[in-house]
Amino acid sequence: MNWTTILNYFAANGLEIFGVVTAVWSIWLTVKRKMSCWPISIVSCIAYLVIFYRAGLFSNALLQVGGLPLTFYGWWHWARGVREEGEVRVVPLPIPDMLVGIAMGAAGGLALGAYMKHVHAALPWLDAQLTSYSVLGGWWQARKNIASWWLWIVVNIVSIGEFLYQHLMLTALLYAGLVVLSVLGLRDWRRAAASHAQASLAPV
Repeated sequence: MNWTTILNYFAANGLEIFGVVTAVWSIWLTVKRKMSCWPISIVSCIAYLVIFYRAGLFSNALLQVGGLPLTFYGWWHWARGVREEGEVRVVPLPIPDMLVGIAMGAAGGLALGAYMKHVHAALPWLDAQLTSYSVLGGWWQARKNIASWWLWIVVNIVSIGEFLYQHLMLTALLYAGLVVLSVLGLRDWRRAAASHAQASLAPV
């Protein structure tokens, strides 16, 4: 492989490379509960809006549009928590809320899938379900719910197959990395929650 081949590859896949880098960066910052995850996430959303639209994955493209208000909400909600508590404090998700969320995610995916099939989107049903549950994962994450990482692990694993099928090899590789980051996020957020619980029980 010579420099011309490398440069041609970057020229042809530059946007996807940029999307991969910013997505990994934002998720890593989320794992570490850093406020800077939110502006980086906005940049990544914009990049992937174009990538998914070009690939015909319209539900995923729509997710990037809908994800922007959710990202701004998460930024605001985390910032308020930092002002009030001095840090991003994660919380468990009550089982009834989790079950309601999963049911709503399934219903949203079916409704979106019916529309995407009508407009001849690629993989309309699968893409719609992944999109619906990604919105749910984003909401739980914005609310600092630890359960968001369990959902992201499942969504990211299934997404790998979808992107391989659509020949988005870099994005499939990205989502393999996101599975690892989601596992790390689950571990770190559970540790943080346990530390907060222990601190609250300690004598003053």
